[in-house]
Amino acid sequence: MTTYGRDLAVHETPIPGLLVIDLPVHGDDRGWFKENWQREKLRELGVPDLGPVQNNISFNDAVGTTRGIHAEPWDKFISVATGRVFGAWVDLRAGDSFGTVFTTEITGDVAIYVPRGIGNSYQSLEPDTAYTYLVNDHWSPDASYTFLNLADETVAIDWPIPLADCELSDKDRNHPRLADVVPFGPRKTLVTGADGQLGQALRRAFEGQDHVEFTDVAELDLTADLSTARAWKRYDTIINAAAYTAVDKAETPEGRAAAWKVNVEAVANLARVATENQLTLVHVSSDYVFDGTQELHTEDEALAPLGVYGQTKAAGDVVASTAPRHYVVRTSWVIGEGNNFVRTMASLAERGIDPTVVDDQHGRLTFTDDLAAGIRHLLTERPDHGTYNLSNTGDVSSWATIAKRVYELTGHDPARVTPVSTADYYASAEGPISPRPTHSALDLAKITATGFTARDADAALVAYLSAE
Repeated sequence: MTTYGRDLAVHETPIPGLLVIDLPVHGDDRGWFKENWQREKLRELGVPDLGPVQNNISFNDAVGTTRGIHAEPWDKFISVATGRVFGAWVDLRAGDSFGTVFTTEITGDVAIYVPRGIGNSYQSLEPDTAYTYLVNDHWSPDASYTFLNLADETVAIDWPIPLADCELSDKDRNHPRLADVVPFGPRKTLVTGADGQLGQALRRAFEGQDHVEFTDVAELDLTADLSTARAWKRYDTIINAAAYTAVDKAETPEGRAAAWKVNVEAVANLARVATENQLTLVHVSSDYVFDGTQELHTEDEALAPLGVYGQTKAAGDVVASTAPRHYVVRTSWVIGEGNNFVRTMASLAERGIDPTVVDDQHGRLTFTDDLAAGIRHLLTERPDHGTYNLSNTGDVSSWATIAKRVYELTGHDPARVTPVSTADYYASAEGPISPRPTHSALDLAKITATGFTARDADAALVAYLSAE
């Protein structure tokens, strides 16, 4: 057997993400053979894992058959089985590269990887040309499509055969010019638990981002089968801000079942969807996955939860990590909208109540606006997938110290707050109490190395109380 064509190689183009692939072709007197799509080899060379669900072939009888320019909400892998074509691509995605053009000839030993939103077109250069392409989503009449006129003067494609001499469809003749094209938007991001403390902060963080979609438990039941709940190939990311957070109630039979359902079963469903559709899953975790014996928790510390809530969050971490593209964001002592420790202390101070607060549990507050900003940072910068600690920065404090600071900032005497040990506090409590970690402070070196640093916790507390 003889070999002709090229070694397997991948080349970038002026259009970001559009790749030209050289394919080895092996032939003899009987004909030829090529590996048109070989997942592992192409992945090693940097071609995204297409995950094809459909293979299409467009057969062209005559020389000069011209089709396009069409941009669809899925990725393509293009080649020819017979014949030869002139291919032309125009970036129709919103951004700095909008309107960028790339052209090349596609023969049997060339393939093209085309990301969604890039306008695709071609002109057959030989009779009986079979133009074939793999796609990673099924065609749908409800999908978003963007079209550009083949004769647009701005992109000025230099067609080998003048369009006046070509076979064109009426639709392709009448597509809009570039000046009239609405740029193709990015894939969607779905935020679950959008009405919770973090969900509301994420709404603010992504304000004006039309591709971000928010949903709550009433709109999307995460504990049900999610495989057909959305056209998932049109999404890029799921941010799971939904969680069962009633820490003490989780110690009751009813609460235990609910916590496992929301914090584990729902996460498993999301991880399955993310894996099957190559989505990025962002899952928010907790310091409660640790027993608190370490004074500062790193991302690789072994999980050792104390109570039911912590057990479900630890299990959720493991499940979320099964998604190849995941960010587990581990946080602590969250303060946002609705009822929380800071608001409770401020209310007690105003009502003349002198609280008893534990002084042997230590950590840092995390304000939801900083948590949301950190999540957006991860999705913008896209560092290596994995677990990232994320809280506000600054000194580690006890709950009693924070309570005193709230009293001080609201104009009340901090001496009204009485410190107490966890053991004494639990002894006087009514109803089930979940064990808490003694130390909840998180090591922030990993996320800091990606370029994100949250506000100082005390400065954030001052701002939070000023806005109340």
